[in-house]
This record gives sequence, structure tokens and C-alpha cells, in this order.
Amino acid sequence: MNKNKIPVVVLISGRGSNLQSIIEAMQHQQLDIDIKAVISNRPDATGLEKARAAGIPAITVDHQQFANRHDFDLALQKSIDRYHPELLVLAGFMRILGEDFVNHYLGRMLNIHPSLLPRYPGLNTHQRALDNKDRWHGASIHFVTSELDGGPVVLQVRLPVLEDDDQESLAERVLQQEHKLYCQAIQWFAEKRLILHQGQAYLDGNKITQPVIMDAKLDRNLTS
Repeated sequence: MNKNKIPVVVLISGRGSNLQSIIEAMQHQQLDIDIKAVISNRPDATGLEKARAAGIPAITVDHQQFANRHDFDLALQKSIDRYHPELLVLAGFMRILGEDFVNHYLGRMLNIHPSLLPRYPGLNTHQRALDNKDRWHGASIHFVTSELDGGPVVLQVRLPVLEDDDQESLAERVLQQEHKLYCQAIQWFAEKRLILHQGQAYLDGNKITQPVIMDAKLDRNLTS
């Protein structure tokens, strides 16, 4: 682990399951990050309590208090930039962000999406995978660009869809893998191994032409 920890701001909208796993990994010295703040667009997001319990500033920028997306984006950006983050982590943040906002953080904003992108951008990914009788499902980490769930995918985890899976069981199994997946990508970024350059993602200097696949059966060391 590096002595220098990069400042991070995490955006959430809900219960903060991925946030909690990131906090725990940070507390166990598994991530070279320092979470400066957790910001939610929903004042009732239970993930804010997880931040407070860890001694992390928990802030609400309620999208319902703004007349339009542009005004919300400006207020959100102002709140974020107070902390000068090197990385912005979207962990279940359920608002579409405008192009100006995205470009302001381009190359230093990651998102997790519960599907094997480019399959199933948007919502209801688990049910869509079941409806299409997919054999495999999973989650993806990608750099955020102005295209919804369309930025370069850097890391994925795949797991088989079981015959008796329903939406809830499939979602739960994917979520369990998301925690390790996101921590891995964040650590790569903190170590400056993972970058976005001219619209392309690179890992250890090599262009990522196909997402790196993390084996769902393995609990690999985060620095591997």
C-alpha cells in the first residue's frame, strides 16, 4: 500500500451497500484512499448514516429543490469541489448527470452498473437478463462519460444465471460480487495503474480493449 492516499468523494442515492464495503476496505488499509465526503441527492438515503457512523461528512444536495438538472449539477459540483477529490465514485447514484458536469470530472469518475455492459444500460437489469434467458450476468465498472452507462468498461465480474433465480436472488448474488469488484477498480486508480486518456481506458499502460474479468469464485487480493 502507498503512504499517499488520494482524496475521494462518493455519491449515493440509497442504502449505500457498495459504500459500506469501500469504507471497510479503507479502514482495513486495503485501499489507498481517503473518503472526504459522501453526498446524496436524497435526504432519506440510509447510506448517509453509514458515512456518519464512519466519521465521514454526509451531505445532501436534494435534486427536488432545484428547478432543473443544470442547477442541480452546479450545486452538486460546488459541494464536491470543496473537497478537491482526485476520484469521484458513483455508488448507486441514481441521477443522470449533465454533459458539463461529466466533462468537469472526466477521467476521474467511476461508476458501477449491475450488468455486463454494453448489455442492459439503464434500469431493471436483472429482470431483463432473466427475461432474455441469459446464461451469464454480472456487473461492470466503467469510466463515466456523457453517454448513459456508455463510458469505457474496465472491469467486470460474471456469474451464471441459475435455473431457480428470480430478480431478487440474482440481484443479491451480483451485489455480493460488486463489493470486491469496485474496490479493485478503485485501488487500481489510486495506484495510477488505471487511467482514461483521450477517451480510452488503460491499465498498466495497456489499452483496455476488452474488460478485465474478475473471477466470481475467487476472493483475490485487491492489489493483484
